[in-house]
Amino acid sequence: MGFLPNFWSRVLTLSWDSSTHQYITEQAIINVTMETLRSSKKHWNPPEETRTRLGRGFWRAVGDVVKSNAAMDFLSSTRSDPVYHFDSEHVESATLMLRQFWAQTLLSVQAKEYQSARHSLGQLFHSLQDFYSHSNWVEMGQRSIYLHLLRPEEPALPVAKEHTPTCMECFSITCRNNLLPKLSSTQQDSQLLTTGYFGTFPPKPEGKCSHGGILDSSRHTGAKGGINKDSTSPFFSPHHYLHVEAAALATEATLTVLRDLRDTVGAKTFLRLFSVGQAPALVFVMDTTGSMFEEITAARLRAHSIIQSRAGSTEQPGTYVLVPFHDPAVGPVYETDDPNQFMQHMENLMALGGGDEPEMCLSAVQMALTHSPPLSEIFVFTDASPKDFHLFDAVKAVALEKQSKVTFLLTKDPNYTTESRKRRSGRKRRSREPLSPDRFSLYSALSSLSGGLTIFTTNSDIHKVSTIVEDKTASDKVTLLHVESTQGLMSSHSFRVDSSVKNITLHVTGILIESVLTNPSDQSQSLLSDQGPLAQLQHFEGLYRICLLHPIQPGQWKITAKSDGPLTFEVVGDSSVDFLYYFAAVTNETHPGLARMEGSPIAGVSAFLVLAVTGLAPDEEASFSHATLLGADGEIKEVLLNTSSSSSSSSYSVKELVGLVDSVPQAPFYVRLTGHDSRGNKLERVSTEMVQPTYVQIQVSSAPRLVPGHSTVVDFDILNHGPPRLFKLTADDDCGYLHSKGPYSFHVEEKRSFQVDLHTPATAQPGATVTLTLTVRALDSPDSNYAVTYLTVVPPDPDISPPSCFVAGGQSTCPSTCNESSWTVSLVVTDRGRAGLSTLLLQKGEGILTLPHNPSQKGDSLEEAQPGPSQQKAHKHKTSIGDQHQQTRLEKGDPPLNVSEWVVDSSEPLWLSYTSSCCSTQAELLVWDAAGNMKLCRFMSGQQRNGNTETSGSGQIRLTGILWFGLLWSSVAWVNAITNVLSAGS
Repeated sequence: MGFLPNFWSRVLTLSWDSSTHQYITEQAIINVTMETLRSSKKHWNPPEETRTRLGRGFWRAVGDVVKSNAAMDFLSSTRSDPVYHFDSEHVESATLMLRQFWAQTLLSVQAKEYQSARHSLGQLFHSLQDFYSHSNWVEMGQRSIYLHLLRPEEPALPVAKEHTPTCMECFSITCRNNLLPKLSSTQQDSQLLTTGYFGTFPPKPEGKCSHGGILDSSRHTGAKGGINKDSTSPFFSPHHYLHVEAAALATEATLTVLRDLRDTVGAKTFLRLFSVGQAPALVFVMDTTGSMFEEITAARLRAHSIIQSRAGSTEQPGTYVLVPFHDPAVGPVYETDDPNQFMQHMENLMALGGGDEPEMCLSAVQMALTHSPPLSEIFVFTDASPKDFHLFDAVKAVALEKQSKVTFLLTKDPNYTTESRKRRSGRKRRSREPLSPDRFSLYSALSSLSGGLTIFTTNSDIHKVSTIVEDKTASDKVTLLHVESTQGLMSSHSFRVDSSVKNITLHVTGILIESVLTNPSDQSQSLLSDQGPLAQLQHFEGLYRICLLHPIQPGQWKITAKSDGPLTFEVVGDSSVDFLYYFAAVTNETHPGLARMEGSPIAGVSAFLVLAVTGLAPDEEASFSHATLLGADGEIKEVLLNTSSSSSSSSYSVKELVGLVDSVPQAPFYVRLTGHDSRGNKLERVSTEMVQPTYVQIQVSSAPRLVPGHSTVVDFDILNHGPPRLFKLTADDDCGYLHSKGPYSFHVEEKRSFQVDLHTPATAQPGATVTLTLTVRALDSPDSNYAVTYLTVVPPDPDISPPSCFVAGGQSTCPSTCNESSWTVSLVVTDRGRAGLSTLLLQKGEGILTLPHNPSQKGDSLEEAQPGPSQQKAHKHKTSIGDQHQQTRLEKGDPPLNVSEWVVDSSEPLWLSYTSSCCSTQAELLVWDAAGNMKLCRFMSGQQRNGNTETSGSGQIRLTGILWFGLLWSSVAWVNAITNVLSAGS
């Protein structure tokens, strides 16, 4: 419930000008992201250039938040629960839930579990936005947001009691003045909150307001009508005439949350949360058995080359992940954003022991996928087949869910036996054991499904072949062609080059007998024999690397090849223009909209294909006409596209397209997007992951929180769209919390409900994320599907108490001429919970906030929250006091100041002094604790000692009891410091 979920809701309700949850969320994230970038000279570019450089990862991250937001209206566990939507006057419980979402988001961000953070942030936004649409806040004349929802210390309005009537009867689709007078009063001292009831649960008491609209059955019971402002359509929203006001407040509340989040975790972390402008991650999975010396050396040299050549540029990888595996050992996972630290881990790898076949490779790949960002490419170096083949379905599920590719670089002797591998590892074996020639088939299947490559090479060529790592981890890489040819005959494939694509490289895996490249002018070059004008060929064992020579002619290119075995063709280039996509189905439960299909789409039924084109400049007039579903033998189906109206008003928005697939084909396919660039050249982009339609589906009902020391149940349904039959279910998680992983065999006719149990150990770290993967497979056919759910560990008794501020004293001698004098107040800031103080931000005031003593000895220096090169200018004002102590100053406009190292104990007070010109008489300080609770401290000139920072007094400065206690508690040097500060202000 709440505002309409997404862009398609406007179509279904014929309310084209309605603000949806999707629109409000997208615009808020874009605006705060651009604010953050503009405030940093390091990231500054002209707005139109910045917009195109936000990157495909940014739009994927925004999509995660939007998806989680919309799912609140679609999931069976949340769509009708009033607590998630501020319905049925569940204001107090909904407010507590809102604060839990905030705490969970912050926990996940601090643990660098960004995917989980985006999920809980989307849930938070949905409930927060719903408040303004479902309550009478707007009808009471409120024109500012309700701060109490996320700031407990702010004033709260009382909520109407259960038996207090709130509405009058309304007999038309538009309900005006149907709230009782005390529920629409603009007098603050007499205002009363209410929200509308929806459906039959809970039952609506007589005289209460309904949500209203044609989907709400409670609208027929007294008081008839409704008060929701979800849309501009009177058929769905009785108070449609107040939709604009409600949407404006919901937008402002969403912006406030994002700014608070940025100020709490720091700008650098905030940008990482949304993958802003980040180059692809560098992710290696390394077999470290004794036969892998050459492979480890090659990977080490390639990583060093990438780091050295991209140092200090926007091409520098944002994340580095290394997962070594042996037998039976797997891991640990080395994850860092420091290239030097990554290289140190690479240097520490040693090829020792092992030597037998197979190895625990898929376990390592699963770890790498779990710990790397979405849209990553995983590079696996090994010469052994997988021992843990039972993990294939779980690994495939995570790869497809995160849209990450897996590429295998295999050093394999065609006459391979365990004896030869033992020799490579320096071990002897008495007998030869021939190995199956298809033992690497799971690797080939995984790379094919995820859009990666499998390259069979040799020890002597492994370093040259690893060049592909550099080709595929550069920023703004797009795919123009990705196709597999299994026939050992002549094959021909074409790809289109548009004006935005630069630096085009073709990768061909397999063994070529002959190959010809032809440009749009029908000029040809034999790649294996000629040094022609079109391309330069590099041939390594197992890989052909073909670079087109400049100038590259736009238009249709063609490559023909002859081989006696399978080939894989991949064409990549540099361009900011790319796309994301998903399949969706129409839902009309509590709100109409398009619900995203999780896992693979269902074959034989209609579905919507939703695409988001990224990287288009605001003045770029590219148009997109259709998408094509590409099978192994060519085009299967063409899907006509229409532009949605989701974000068209923003110059920084993604271009969203939607098309109806009348019947999803049964055969596996890729998606190709087709349009025209600004010069009229045909433009094509290809998704590389394979879509495998199926007749079985998994729907996860809920994603509960995990509490250390407790067990948790995850409920889900298996939906069978084929004949009644037997299925096998397997569950897996990356932390080992499942009681049982299966497999389980069972019979399903149409639908069957299941649950899995997880036990979270008492030692589990709050903020950690558990990746739960569910896979189902039919026993009589290839039908299979998957669901991936992220579960967050939360503390059993979360800290929800905000910090407190106390004015310990003040001094003011402000005459009529303000610019000749100043005023000073002394503040005591403490945390009332267990988390401890975290950060300070001077939000209002033209003066200087001073911390007049050194941080505690826990750290050597004071640092900003999430320090970075762009923030080094902040808090640079440090002046000596005596021989030992320093003053650190905080001014308005400075980034948040991390003060966690200034207090030894969480209950320890922090002493501050604020001095300002008498021309600026008020100030506001935001104080956060480590749990994300925030306190707004207000103080003004003339204010004396008082427990409430919002009241003021007059008179000369006095050292109060609490101040004397603090002075005695601190060191002698602190006494000298505070005396000097107060003397300077008098």
